[in-house]
Amino acid sequence: METANMEILLAYSSAATRPFSSKDLADLLAVSRKNNEKRGITGMLLYIDESFFQILEGPEQALHTLYETITRDDRHSNVTKLIEEPIERRTFSDWSMGYAKATRAELSAIVGLNDFFSRGSSFNKLEPGRAKILLKAFGEGKWRKRLAK
Repeated sequence: METANMEILLAYSSAATRPFSSKDLADLLAVSRKNNEKRGITGMLLYIDESFFQILEGPEQALHTLYETITRDDRHSNVTKLIEEPIERRTFSDWSMGYAKATRAELSAIVGLNDFFSRGSSFNKLEPGRAKILLKAFGEGKWRKRLAK
């Protein structure tokens, strides 16, 4: 497989260095969508309790470059790569960066995450196994209907 053209999924979590208002999130998404579209990157973002969970899909090199940029962004701390793996097709191909406001109740209702979020944990404490459960829940339709493009 030619690695220059290989598409991957990269999921990470991070803690916000300050609370993000609705306007802050809208501004972040506007810039991200514009930049991601240029780079052929798609994905989705969840934000709760000053914690981000983001799934990115696209060309391997473009995602590595973006991830390095995120690790240096002063709005993020504790940036942790949870999943990086090749993909045959994109799950989020319709969105340069989809966003859905997740609630603690919604996250606690997902089997395999219910014990985690009911303890008050946030995305920045996820490990790869639970990240895959969250990815699977989204793939099965969680949040899709109200996802903002």
